[in-house]
Amino acid sequence: MSAPVHLDPRLLRAFVTVAEELHFTRAATRLYVAQQALSRDVRRLERELGNELFVRTTRQVTLTADGERLLPYARAVLQAQDDLLAAAGQARPLLVDVNSPGLDTPRRVLRRARELAPGHELMARYESGLTGAAGELLAGRLDASFGRFAGLAPALRAGLDQQPVRHEPMAVVLPEDHPLAALPEVPLAALAGETVYAGAGNPRTPEWTDLARSLFEGRGITLASPAPLAVGEEEFQRIMARTRHPVLTVVDFPPLPSTVLRPLVDPVPLSPVSLVWRKGLVHPALDALRRAAAVVAAEEGWLRPPLEGWLPDRDIVVMAAR
Repeated sequence: MSAPVHLDPRLLRAFVTVAEELHFTRAATRLYVAQQALSRDVRRLERELGNELFVRTTRQVTLTADGERLLPYARAVLQAQDDLLAAAGQARPLLVDVNSPGLDTPRRVLRRARELAPGHELMARYESGLTGAAGELLAGRLDASFGRFAGLAPALRAGLDQQPVRHEPMAVVLPEDHPLAALPEVPLAALAGETVYAGAGNPRTPEWTDLARSLFEGRGITLASPAPLAVGEEEFQRIMARTRHPVLTVVDFPPLPSTVLRPLVDPVPLSPVSLVWRKGLVHPALDALRRAAAVVAAEEGWLRPPLEGWLPDRDIVVMAAR
């Protein structure tokens, strides 16, 4: 493989994106270009290098041996370009997944980061769960997210870094006329015999369902069966009114009409929240986001779990890694 004297970084970005997606249509969507233009750029790079980088069939796209060799070097060049732009004050926006609108923990960290880095653009995204966001992080379509790092599959964790942010107390959302709604706090023992919804079947949030399963085990609480995901406030209320199942959530879950939110106690179950980003990512706004997470956590005592708190052992290990 003989490289030309001058190589357009745009062509390298086209190559890397196709290599990560192994699909020209998805790669074109990610780059906001027409598929034909993307194919032309890849062909041009192949001509300039004098080697084929992909094997294309009607069914799949795969890297050639030359493509495999080029990929780490192309990534390094693009990262260096991003670093250069950042040093010149021209960094691209940092894309930050805050899970869902209204969740307080990621929203407060993002707001503080914007205060710490007013010269940089930090843009919110809404992926609804860390497992769903993790694939986007690894593919470079997101830069940071929040959630339960210990609940990710090992293959996903291997490509990501994390910083503990909060032990967030858990709660249940109840119909306002549910018998437990009259209590200011709901002891876990009071949920025995109840069927509680915790996102089973949602492919974007299995880390949350796994946490609920660990919490319910041995307490006589049934995990609600998988169901179609209710999207939007109106659908959520309709499904809750029909099933009347309590919904496992966190204490900062935004209020919904005709429901009440009650903290769980005896013990206090905790949702472990980490800031998560792709390994090797360099961006000045990520530095601000990490500082903001540390500052807000210290101000609010978010990383001091209550004495009566509950957390699985593997989450305790992750949250102690500061």
